[in-house]
Amino acid sequence: MEDFGTYDYVIVGAGSAGCVLANRLSADPKTKVLILEAGGRDNWIWFHIPVGYLFAIGNPRADWMYTTTKIPGLGDRAIPYPRGKVIGGCSSINAMVYMRGQAADYDGWRQLGLNGWGWDDVLPFFKRHEDHIAPPNGFHASGGEWRVEHPRVRWALLDAIRDAAEAAGIPKIPDFNTGDNEGSSYFQVNQRRGRRVSAAGAFLKPALKRPNLRLETGIMVDRVEIVDGRAVAVEFVQGGRRCRAAASGEIVISAGAVSSPVILERSGIGDAERLAQHGVASVHHLPGVGENLQDHLQIRPVFKVSGVRSLNTDYYNLMRRAWMGIEYGLFRKGALTMAPSQVGAFTRSSPDYATANIQYHFQPLSLDKWGDGLHRFGAFTASVANLRPSSRGGVHLASADPAVQPDINPNYLDTDEDKRVAIDSLNITRRIVAQKPLAPYRPEEYLPGPAIATDEDMLRMAGQISSPIFHPVGTAAMGRTSDPRAVLDERLRVHGIRGLRVIDASAMPRIISGNTNSPTIMIAEKGAAMILEDARG
Repeated sequence: MEDFGTYDYVIVGAGSAGCVLANRLSADPKTKVLILEAGGRDNWIWFHIPVGYLFAIGNPRADWMYTTTKIPGLGDRAIPYPRGKVIGGCSSINAMVYMRGQAADYDGWRQLGLNGWGWDDVLPFFKRHEDHIAPPNGFHASGGEWRVEHPRVRWALLDAIRDAAEAAGIPKIPDFNTGDNEGSSYFQVNQRRGRRVSAAGAFLKPALKRPNLRLETGIMVDRVEIVDGRAVAVEFVQGGRRCRAAASGEIVISAGAVSSPVILERSGIGDAERLAQHGVASVHHLPGVGENLQDHLQIRPVFKVSGVRSLNTDYYNLMRRAWMGIEYGLFRKGALTMAPSQVGAFTRSSPDYATANIQYHFQPLSLDKWGDGLHRFGAFTASVANLRPSSRGGVHLASADPAVQPDINPNYLDTDEDKRVAIDSLNITRRIVAQKPLAPYRPEEYLPGPAIATDEDMLRMAGQISSPIFHPVGTAAMGRTSDPRAVLDERLRVHGIRGLRVIDASAMPRIISGNTNSPTIMIAEKGAAMILEDARG
């Protein structure tokens, strides 16, 4: 086994969280930091042009190409489950939507006994790295690494959708990120003058100039070595060589909600009976590892329109397609700067909910699934997701071989509550589209189709026209030791193991009410501060 040496900190994963950790932990030149990434460098143009997500998702150059198990709630479909295969992780291929969630989400974490995780506690950590285009105020800051701008493209179709949502009772608001996101607005995006801002570009690359920070790519981490209840080293394979890197301080797993729990399991940390089935000796029985998987399932109704531009019609018009490239090259504006969704809306599926519990991503385009071509007709998609699903799934080892994809079971639409929200969401979507502001464009329901009317049929179709929105969280959740699903304490330390933390979306005990990338970066910012604070004693 090749000796990679000893470091103060070894970080497993250079995704959204790992990039932040690498930057913050290496700020002291006396501290040696090693960061290990399974993917490669982001030296491909489509990692940087915003619309590149259309080419990255479903492409083995950029995506790990995971697939779920068959999901009963989705008609026994096994569906693609994209994850970023590059430094920056999913922030290099995602929707670039800057979203924090609701104040009530974090206050709910605090009510679970997780001191220091309420809204007032986490807001300073959101602002610590923020570089918002708006002037600094009580909610936003400037000068940080994480650039936030307004979209650089507008569509008359989307403006009409906002007007229709307002007519249906969803008010227009200027900012989703002040603690209450109920209403409609244009999404703020992680871009700088028309280029994607990933965690790699914002946090990792500037820090790589430091001689005390070492990045290695193409790494397949096997396990964390535990000696007498303490994490002491990481064993991994690179280019056919088996290697070992030791940590004198701490090891931080930041491989994401899919890979982090599986690395714990290969290290002997997890449900002992489950590990034995794969020939892994139990080091510490912790049955919550890999459990508690939560994700936002997006139901994707599609409506044909006429008399108005959409990305579908522009893409198949050679003149407009040429102009897209010219406009981007000259002005860094237009369709090539598009996030997958430009307009969002948050509302309640029923009066039973105290805060908005469903989120719309309105898109001036339509396709069968990400990675496929656009439909050859003018259309928009009214993607709608249940923000706080009660269904729970899991991610676990399928084999002790780290090259084998894990079992991923999001278990969507498993509970009666989630089924009810799905049906109500489709009804609300139809109510929005029926409003007068959209009438000039003669919207025609393509999916699920106007013949779908009964609750039973709507639920069946919801399962057929839905896909992940790529927000998996919770598989190494924070919680009290009395919680059987808890893996981490409130300082992100693995229960029962010294010198080991998990810092990424896995740590969320409950999913937040919105896109999860920036909350994951906040968790890393707060986690890095905790590590440094604990090191000082």
